[in-house]
Amino acid sequence: QVQLQESGPGLVKPSQTLSLTCTVSGGSITTSYYYWSWIRQPPGKGLEWMGAIDYSGITYRNPSLKSRTSISRDVPKNQFTLQLSSVTPEDTAVYYCAQGRRPKEQDYWGQGTQVTVSS
Repeated sequence: QVQLQESGPGLVKPSQTLSLTCTVSGGSITTSYYYWSWIRQPPGKGLEWMGAIDYSGITYRNPSLKSRTSISRDVPKNQFTLQLSSVTPEDTAVYYCAQGRRPKEQDYWGQGTQVTVSS
């Protein structure tokens, strides 16, 4: 069974770029036909799909965040990453990485990591 683990800074200052990494074990990020997503949940709000990268390296991004998000991968390390630029306090959330069989579907989740945007 695949396992996912998020890592990154817990505190980011406004206007900076947030960078998170998801390390995958128990499966390869290049295995057809899986999609590797980033999802977040702000306090008191629902889940928001941010984007995904698929087994071939093609990326998919939420249009509402597209201008600020970048998703990439490191195949030798079996990791994929999220970068969110120009963060504001509204980007404070628990960030999750996940695996699914479609860009916006998730079957397996990481435990999540809290990110707070504050000066």
